[in-house]
Amino acid sequence: MILDLENLPTSQIYHTLIQTIIPRPIAWVLSENANGTHNLAPFSYFNGVSSEPPIVSISVGRKEDGSQKDTWNNIENRGHFVIHIPHRDMANSVTQSATTLPQGESEIDFLKLETESVVNWPLPRLRQGRVAFLCERFAIHAIGKGPQGLILGRVTTVYLDEAITQSENRQLKIDANAMDPIARLGGNDYTTLGETISIERPS
Repeated sequence: MILDLENLPTSQIYHTLIQTIIPRPIAWVLSENANGTHNLAPFSYFNGVSSEPPIVSISVGRKEDGSQKDTWNNIENRGHFVIHIPHRDMANSVTQSATTLPQGESEIDFLKLETESVVNWPLPRLRQGRVAFLCERFAIHAIGKGPQGLILGRVTTVYLDEAITQSENRQLKIDANAMDPIARLGGNDYTTLGETISIERPS
């Protein structure tokens, strides 16, 4: 089967991509609303971009009425955000955080999640999280006719739960199984880590 994307509607292109670009890591993004409450939303068009400087990307769409989603607005206007890598126990809350709430109402309050303040940082992190990237807005690019917002964030600090870390040959090693991240597939499906294989890279 050959799919000519030039002749497919946007909805079919979207469903094709999200079912084939798998698994996709999830950025569970905490940002600040204009009224001072905290917004929390999941995005699976997310990945690392560079390590020098440390840049990550998330792709944020628009609401049904064509306006920018809250995460896009918040990062554009206030500049700081926190990306959590959700684990298995967070899967239901991640899904529920995509619920449309009234303007300015916090998903954190809606889901009864606990946060913890971070020293010298304007935003809290989720207490239950095992990994959190503290990010500053680096750049935002509008892409396509929509447009979609490609948001680049500079990671200034990384929070790691000590339960997922260890030292190996004086180097930090993160235990992926202890981290237990979830990732997106197509439709309503998520996946967790299965078998881990290690293959030596060529020198």
